Amino acid sequence: MIPIINLFKTKIYTAIFLMVAILFVGIVGYMFLSNYSFVDALYMTVITMTTVGFGEVEPLNEQARIFTIFLILASVVIVGYALSVITEYILSKNNIEELKYKKMQRQIDSFKNHVIICGYGRNGKQAARKLLAHKKPFVVIEKEKAIEERLQMDDVPYVIGNANEDEILIQAGVHRASSFISALPNDADNLFVVLTTRQINKDINIISRASQDSSYEKLKFAGANNVIMPDRIGGDHMASLVVVPGLMEFIDNLSIVGKSNINIEEIAVEKLSSKGAVGTIKDLDLRRKTGCTVIGYKDANGEYTVNPEAEIRLEPESKIIVLGRPEQIKALNYEYNID
Repeated sequence: MIPIINLFKTKIYTAIFLMVAILFVGIVGYMFLSNYSFVDALYMTVITMTTVGFGEVEPLNEQARIFTIFLILASVVIVGYALSVITEYILSKNNIEELKYKKMQRQIDSFKNHVIICGYGRNGKQAARKLLAHKKPFVVIEKEKAIEERLQMDDVPYVIGNANEDEILIQAGVHRASSFISALPNDADNLFVVLTTRQINKDINIISRASQDSSYEKLKFAGANNVIMPDRIGGDHMASLVVVPGLMEFIDNLSIVGKSNINIEEIAVEKLSSKGAVGTIKDLDLRRKTGCTVIGYKDANGEYTVNPEAEIRLEPESKIIVLGRPEQIKALNYEYNID
């Protein structure tokens, strides 16, 4: 599409050059053939090129009239060419934008088990960066048309519209999505979006932002699986840096997403069973095989156990949380062919 745009720009530059050239020829011709002043020659050239039909500044001699005939013919061709190029460029630009939207929509339609981010403010953009680092497909829903340019610069798939409308959610693939992040600045908007999303997809995992304490229970009641309060988290983190600075520095240095510096990972038991039947955490023997340590276990009901015993039996649809250095996590992923 870029070469097409450049082609149209070349045509426009050519048309402008021809217009300036014919204007220059007309001015010089009238000044030389009819002894017009610069202003009179410019005036005669413009009314001749535009064929508006005003009278001559002074009567033209025979040579000047012949010159005018050729100037009119050349002007009709050049002006017509310029108008056609400009019109074609405007229409083609609209078509190119339409093709870009269609291509992006086809990309969104191909997504399955993706994440939908509602709102591309500070929290939404940060969520997008984390998902991008973890190579998790996502779609952004943004109501403000002014933010579209930022979305294009960040090269993320998006839908412009109000997430309160079912059509916009369906366009973003809410039926096929695994998670939904509502990061709107207004709690009332988040509440309505969560409610609408839950009505369309009963199984989707919904995470919502909240600003007020009173909104927490309302969002949970509306269908949010998790409610995050950025202000509270920020305040707790700053206080923790005073109370237990060493511990918080250690936690801050842990990375849960990224390409080469990941330290913590959550793995489904089904992926670990690819090497054979798995009975307990001890049977995995991850410490010897990869160097990683199991620091958490999540059962099929979603209940977490921190620092689980080695004898805990691994159930279907459960997960383990492992801790290790980046190279150990990489060895774990390689051992069990985890993407």
